[in-house]
Amino acid sequence: MSLPNPSFEDLVGMDPLAFFASWYEEALSANIVEPAAMALATATPAGEPAVRIVLLRKQDERGFVFFTNYLSRKGEELASNPRAALAIHWAELQRQVRIEGSVEKATAEESDHYFHNRPFGHRLGALVSAQSEVVADRAVLERRLAELTEQYAHGQEVPRPEHWGGYRVIPHTIEFWQGRENRLHDRLRFRRQSDGSWLRERLSP
Repeated sequence: MSLPNPSFEDLVGMDPLAFFASWYEEALSANIVEPAAMALATATPAGEPAVRIVLLRKQDERGFVFFTNYLSRKGEELASNPRAALAIHWAELQRQVRIEGSVEKATAEESDHYFHNRPFGHRLGALVSAQSEVVADRAVLERRLAELTEQYAHGQEVPRPEHWGGYRVIPHTIEFWQGRENRLHDRLRFRRQSDGSWLRERLSP
């Protein structure tokens, strides 16, 4: 006698952060071109939205971390309105994760650790780019990169700019979407309760 297939609720369980980690590991193993890519939505205090793709660089029980220039447009919006939404889509697996929450800066230690483990050229790029600012042409960037490449060519440590580092999205809502036949997709939403526990709800597709 065969056992019934487990329900989506049985597969997901009651810890959305642990379940996300398992899905992410599966995405890393699925030969997806960029499994860490996620859409990040921010808004001004007036409610004007903006969205762009960033890379998930760390995930744990505290939340989801990406790194960027604090003086960029997203940095300015997060400084004045520290809330964000994330969406991660793994089309090959017919899976999507949506995350909403508050945002805080990662610690200096976290940012230093990540920065100093980046490729040499990426570290120089963080010094070159005044992200989101108008630049006359590409030659300006390439000239500055050449200057810095020469400056740090002899093994000196490239310093992490004070305006560059991590943000952590601390989730209050996480939704898992699994594609199914006839568009009767599975959707489970978790909402953080005042006592820190998670309320799990099934949503209609």
